[in-house]
Amino acid sequence: METLVEQQLIDAATMCRWLQNDEAILVDVRESDEFAAERIPGARTLPLSRFDPAAVPRAPGKKTVLTCFIGGRSAKAAARLAEIGRSGAFQLDGGLFAWKEAGFATES
Repeated sequence: METLVEQQLIDAATMCRWLQNDEAILVDVRESDEFAAERIPGARTLPLSRFDPAAVPRAPGKKTVLTCFIGGRSAKAAARLAEIGRSGAFQLDGGLFAWKEAGFATES
């Protein structure tokens, strides 16, 4: 039975602003090969297949944002964070796909 987590979704423009202002840590939960092929600049990798909620980086005053390609895996990662009592993580609504659709750059 999966833990139900209230999703705190943000759009690509908000994510871009947070990254530009150094207000967030972006954690990409896609697999290593996907991350290597294309990612949002500044994202850190923590693949869902090996996801350890305790390993999600924290920084005082910064928001934690989870992303994947469309949103399914980031929702699972958010549920795992909630299971250890770490709520409040945001999810990039639409993931990398939405980021690119909004016209923001990626890197490889």
